[in-house]
Amino acid sequence: MSNRVAIIGGGIIGMMTAKMLNQQGADVILLEKGLLGKESSWAGGGIISPLYPWRYADEISQLAQYGQQHYQSVCQGLLDETGIDPEWLQSGLLMVSHDELADAKAWASRFSANLAIINDSNSLQEIEEKINPEFQKGMWMPDIAQLRNPRTLKSLKASLEKNNIDIREQTKAIDFIKNKNNQITGVNTNKGIIDCDSVIVTTGAWSGQFAELSRIAVNVKPVLGEMILFKCEPNQLKRIILHKGRYLIPRKDGRILCGSTLELADFDKRTTDTARKELQQVAYEMAPFLKEATIEHHWCGLRPGSPNGIPYIGEHPEIQNLYVNTGHYRYGVVIGLGSIKLLLDHLNGESSFMDINDFRLDRVREPTAEFKLA
Repeated sequence: MSNRVAIIGGGIIGMMTAKMLNQQGADVILLEKGLLGKESSWAGGGIISPLYPWRYADEISQLAQYGQQHYQSVCQGLLDETGIDPEWLQSGLLMVSHDELADAKAWASRFSANLAIINDSNSLQEIEEKINPEFQKGMWMPDIAQLRNPRTLKSLKASLEKNNIDIREQTKAIDFIKNKNNQITGVNTNKGIIDCDSVIVTTGAWSGQFAELSRIAVNVKPVLGEMILFKCEPNQLKRIILHKGRYLIPRKDGRILCGSTLELADFDKRTTDTARKELQQVAYEMAPFLKEATIEHHWCGLRPGSPNGIPYIGEHPEIQNLYVNTGHYRYGVVIGLGSIKLLLDHLNGESSFMDINDFRLDRVREPTAEFKLA
């Protein structure tokens, strides 16, 4: 692998990639057009699982399994190193429905997932006593954990700074510098040219800004998601609850996050009263006690949507040493760790836990119904 690597994009994937490459001895430069970790990585919920994994291609579940197996140790390592707790917490995931029971059971069997079917209200309330008693059925995944995105990013940034990684915030990559052999030699930015041997693009929803990617059908669209945060006392809600595509996530300090919407609004990052009211209503439906809670915050973020949720991971087919890791849609946290491992194994010429060709940049991705309706 080339030694001087420029990473474009300072979200969780870019920051984690920088950390891992630094540990491998590479000279890393991390470029971010704004501030580190302030876009979709910050805005997300941090559930370490796809919401309805059987709706996606198996590649998503395979990447997710890698994250589920390794995030606890990653978060503990960050806490030990920086003193900032990413708040990894095994909350379990309670899905209040089993309209897709056959698909869920088949998926759980294929991936040896711990999934239980619940068929009465009492059993649901034994798992989560604050759930609406009107719910009668559900599916329970006790092994699912979460992390708290803003704290994870704060801890990651502290780690990068502690290890003297070259961080360039407010530095926008404009295009790539190549030699006559179509090999990367640098990045042109708003602050001048940065020389490097390799580039890794982790710019999420903004990946389409590069003509070199859009030309080979790297199709990443910004998908807006809005969330609200309830201020509550600790342990009022203990489990992650999922209903109608919306979720409640209880944090260690008692706050409860409710999300999230799916909106195609280009790069218009504005919250709306309509979304706030819709999220409130579904939150009250899942856990009626929230009607007495204060809504503390309402925000949004732009997810990098690929047509079927499968990210783009690998080397550009025409430009040497230009690599991409983007298009993780709603699941940048849960599948990001596996996608980084896959790409870095490829860069180092090592075998990995999956075939990186399944994610190649020029692979056609047919849009799923979720992406079309987002």
